[in-house]
Amino acid sequence: MQDFTGSFRLAGRLIAAADPALVEIVLLSIQVTLSALVVSALIGLPLGATLAISRFPGRHGLVILCNALMGLPPVVVGLLVYMMLSNAGPLGVLQLLYTPTAMVIAQTVLITPILIALTRQVIADLNHEYAETFHSLGVPAHTAIAALLWDGRFSLLTVLLAGFGRAIAEVGAVMIVGGNINHVTRVMTTAIALETSKGELALALALGLILLAIALGVNALTSMINAPDGKRSHVRSA
Repeated sequence: MQDFTGSFRLAGRLIAAADPALVEIVLLSIQVTLSALVVSALIGLPLGATLAISRFPGRHGLVILCNALMGLPPVVVGLLVYMMLSNAGPLGVLQLLYTPTAMVIAQTVLITPILIALTRQVIADLNHEYAETFHSLGVPAHTAIAALLWDGRFSLLTVLLAGFGRAIAEVGAVMIVGGNINHVTRVMTTAIALETSKGELALALALGLILLAIALGVNALTSMINAPDGKRSHVRSA
């Protein structure tokens, strides 16, 4: 019990003192996750909106595929990205394996289907309200998509927060493609796994507490966005 309590005390000291190693890991984690989120948003939001308002052969199959890919196993994503970036892979010439960029790619692959599927749901709900107006005015598809994305910005912010929370808590994929290299690719989740296996609980606990605080912050922000009138979020509950 003393060791357990002592580890918590030391973890608190590391956080309070802004330990350089701790700060470095946290900042890299946030940098990688935000980079992946930006790339995923640039891909996922327009594609999700397009699936919501467009009608074309195979659309229903794509919707089903995107929904299914929301449950992609992270280690499978890591393996596929590893194969693409390894020296024998098609992108091996770029020498991206075991770099933060590889981790960004893995997280992007992991969360883009989530953003596409949830965005499609948000925009589809909005499109039911505006479809007749757009049709009567002859609004082109790209203009309608832009208008719906803007009108659903609060709901889409919760979608982005969901993607952020999913990415920053990821360990399997980033461990495979990043290698958990100290001062290079070590992020919070991989550092927690490593420090725990070494029996060094203080740093693992400090990182775990910060990760938990981030998760709580994301959920609190999501609740604040949806709370005012309960009508901003168009994401249906599962």
